[in-house]
Amino acid sequence: MSLEKIKHYPVMLNQVLSIISPQHGGTIVDCTFGAGGYSEAILKFPQTKVIAIDRDKLVKQHADKLTKKFPSRFNFFTEKFSNLNKVIGNKINPRVIIFDLGTSSLQLLDKDRGFSFNSKNNLDMEMGLNNLSAYDVINTFDKKDLATIIKVLGEEKDGKIIANQIDKYRKKQPIKNSEQLAYIIKRAKKNYGNYKKNPATQTFQAIRIFVNKELTELISGLIEATKILSSNGILVVVSFHSLEDKIVKNFFNLYSSLKKNPSRYLPLKEITPNLFKIISKKPFIPSLSELKENISSRSAKLRYAIRSSNPFIYPEEFKNKFFNYEDLEKGTS
Repeated sequence: MSLEKIKHYPVMLNQVLSIISPQHGGTIVDCTFGAGGYSEAILKFPQTKVIAIDRDKLVKQHADKLTKKFPSRFNFFTEKFSNLNKVIGNKINPRVIIFDLGTSSLQLLDKDRGFSFNSKNNLDMEMGLNNLSAYDVINTFDKKDLATIIKVLGEEKDGKIIANQIDKYRKKQPIKNSEQLAYIIKRAKKNYGNYKKNPATQTFQAIRIFVNKELTELISGLIEATKILSSNGILVVVSFHSLEDKIVKNFFNLYSSLKKNPSRYLPLKEITPNLFKIISKKPFIPSLSELKENISSRSAKLRYAIRSSNPFIYPEEFKNKFFNYEDLEKGTS
């Protein structure tokens, strides 16, 4: 299938546009360009400028079209959003920064990259700028480490059983593609015929997250975005699974008025100043009409916050809270 022919749906686009009000102009950073759905919609408003980044070098073909169409208002960089500060520098304070997490439709439908359950090609799952592939993890990692990755990053209760089955299979021959891996996981899962979704879903999520260090990237990206966002600037995050949403929710809660004061007797100088104002405690979810058109958006949750005028403080409490994810993604024993 040609990637040019894949229909792309920017998730919750109407909600994003309503929140960021692009008619007011300003510099907007699209941290996960993908097929360019958000960027293209924002650039329709003539007072806007968009800086887009994506770690996937294959999306540059889509970015080049916008560069040609909006040469003075659009810039694209192949980079991870943990390096957002390097891309933006200290001369620009964006009015809006957007993160649309997870895999894009381009990645999922490209059978050469191994994100799909029925891919018969390379077992990669690489989003770009990677140090290892899913093949490396599945075929070379210690069985115990593999079980931990699947259990923690995939929230898969059968992580140990699945790791044992993978280890049993790979001793005979390497696991070369995603179709093989999905088959092995199905055999490991009990009563897999009763599952509403593919029984390999959570394991694939875990391996993909580990290969791309997605949670570490998210944590770093949120911190870097907060550093450079303008006063009253808007930080928007669309997530697709509970680990991502938990990180985003905690980040906003810890550094906003929603944070609980541990003691009313605590000296004011020891109370962390708010970095954000939260408008809604509950996340936004896709509309019924969007779900009918794009069922893959069903797990999406959108949270946003408005940057205060308080100076940036390093979010040590936040980093410590999710240290286990970063430590796991750094590598295993």
